[in-house]
Amino acid sequence: MIQSFETIQLEIDEHGVAKLVLNRPEKSNALNATMIHELTEAALRLANDASVRVVVLSARGTNFSAGGDLAWMREQLTADRATRISQASKFSTMLQLFDNLPKLTIAAVEGPAFGGGVGLISTCDIVLATPLASFTLSENRLGIIPATIAPFVISRIGVANMRRFALNANPIIVGEALSIGLVSEVHNPQLLDEAVEQQIKLALACAPGAVADAKKLFSKIASGSARLGETVEALAGRWESAEGLQGIEAFFEKRKPPWAK
Repeated sequence: MIQSFETIQLEIDEHGVAKLVLNRPEKSNALNATMIHELTEAALRLANDASVRVVVLSARGTNFSAGGDLAWMREQLTADRATRISQASKFSTMLQLFDNLPKLTIAAVEGPAFGGGVGLISTCDIVLATPLASFTLSENRLGIIPATIAPFVISRIGVANMRRFALNANPIIVGEALSIGLVSEVHNPQLLDEAVEQQIKLALACAPGAVADAKKLFSKIASGSARLGETVEALAGRWESAEGLQGIEAFFEKRKPPWAK
């Protein structure tokens, strides 16, 4: 099934693999109000679709994303305070939805990403990139700051690296991005699709409910809001789950569990 929007494209195959493509190459996939709205719609749909197991985020064109669309930003200069707050909130909500997706998410990055594009990438569980990729937190050059993306980028690379690369908008080349954890793996362009397929294959061998529960628990631990007992309760809950029973029985019976593709 392929669903086309104005600025993105969403395709879901029979295995539950959703491929979400930023599709505004003539504007370097810059994030404007329309794209933010459509990404929000897509994230909500993916979160609520039980058939979806994996989400792959990529972009059409030579740039992954130029970040926030400057025309959209310029509109905020003449808007009232309430409108500015509303627009910033919509962007923040969209990022939060992707960060909280109860599916394994993979970003495939083949070109430069700026500002909000780096924020969107940072919400993904696995980031695969080619040597053509680069990452720039460019907001300070424009007199603004990487505010709404900060929680997600800092969660990915830490406060020290955020200061190092955001305060002077120092571009992060792909090797550096790999060393600080922004990128998970680097592959030659001709091998990127193969690397994505390998990650998809691994994901489809894992129980979807376990993936969702693990992501939720990891987020609570990272935010410091998880009680120590919650990790115990989480494991006990999985032992009590149908997936837990099916997975362990399948192991001893030397067969695939029902979710394995």
